[in-house]
Amino acid sequence: MAMVEDIVSGDARVSEATPADYFELLKPKVMRLVVFTALVGMLAAPGAINPFLAVFSILAIAVGAGASGALNMWYDSDIDGVMTRTIKRPVPSGRVTPSEALIFGVILSALSVLTLGLVANWVAAGLLAFTIFFYAVIYTVWLKRSTPQNIVIGGAAGAFPPMIGWACVTGTLTIESAVLFAIIFLWTPPHFWALALWKMRDYDNAGVPMLPNVVGEKKTRDQMLIYAAILLPVTVAPAFLGFGGVAYAIVSTILAGTFLALTYKVWAIAGADPNLKAEKYLFGFSIFFLFAVFATLLIEAVVFRSFGLSLTLGDIF
Repeated sequence: MAMVEDIVSGDARVSEATPADYFELLKPKVMRLVVFTALVGMLAAPGAINPFLAVFSILAIAVGAGASGALNMWYDSDIDGVMTRTIKRPVPSGRVTPSEALIFGVILSALSVLTLGLVANWVAAGLLAFTIFFYAVIYTVWLKRSTPQNIVIGGAAGAFPPMIGWACVTGTLTIESAVLFAIIFLWTPPHFWALALWKMRDYDNAGVPMLPNVVGEKKTRDQMLIYAAILLPVTVAPAFLGFGGVAYAIVSTILAGTFLALTYKVWAIAGADPNLKAEKYLFGFSIFFLFAVFATLLIEAVVFRSFGLSLTLGDIF
């Protein structure tokens, strides 16, 4: 049991948090996506990394992502307590005190960055440190409560992991890793705004200026469609840059085309369905979309390329 007094807020209450509560602070669902995209960046990068060091690098990135989640839950405990989607989180539910979440997040942040620097390189470690700072401070403290473009700018934090994985192998940041960043960055607004459209009341109650609450549903759908349209060519770009083969070109085109079509449906019906089925379906598909795009890159990098079976567009044209 945790026996740490809430030294930050001055609350003398002592929590009885379990290991499971602390694990929940790490936002494990988000952590899985971070680990997966970082792994793809690592394996898609040219060159090689010692398997032992690769495992510890991925663990460090995972811990860094979890640290960001803990710091986010510490600062957002007030608004988490009034939103149905987040009210059961460890801090607003009272299972973990705010200071416990803060101390936990700070310690994990330092540990993850130091570990990555020692086992991989300091370029990757520096990028991980910037990612934690960006999510915990730039997004959580500043953007989230001050601008309806919070998700657009703040989405960069979730887009850095494949760049970190790439940097673990190469020690550099390249156009290829920037494209992986751009895929997630452009995917984030339509993905999250689809959720925001059917959770508008929650954000209103919490006082968070999400785009639908500030500019209205129509303009939100307009911007979702624009992002989805730009996302299509960017998603296919790895095939033209040579680190995605023909198989990736085909799969990514189908996936991005479907994502655009579903976003167009959300835009076209313009709230005609009070149950917002199109928005909910888009949100669900968007999660599958990102997994499938990066999984295809992973398969090409690990299976096709390892056995010399990868066929690129350059081989054809």
